[in-house]
Amino acid sequence: MPATADEAGQHISKSSDLVQGTLEMLILKTLALEPMHGYGIALRIEQISNGVFRVNPGSLLPALSRMERAGRVKSEWRATENNRRAKYYLMTANGHKALTKETEQWQRQILAISRILEA
Repeated sequence: MPATADEAGQHISKSSDLVQGTLEMLILKTLALEPMHGYGIALRIEQISNGVFRVNPGSLLPALSRMERAGRVKSEWRATENNRRAKYYLMTANGHKALTKETEQWQRQILAISRILEA
């Protein structure tokens, strides 16, 4: 499952490799739109998912660090809309390839789960 549930709704956690990979795929998809700082990434995921996924900094920042070490994203310091300095993340060519591969794998899994549920 891509998230763990509690009374407040769905939260992305780092409780398993599947969840970790799912979070990284969501981050990459968000960065495919434009470079963003961490708070912007978390906010965009929450907005696009209509509040189903809320990414806490304790999951987001380690995921971004892993992705940077893997060469999927790179970072640079920039000024935000409020003229504050923030670390912005940009997707690399390696990140684009990873997003394509992970999206294809996720779509295969969704189809397989749908077939099982409909059986």
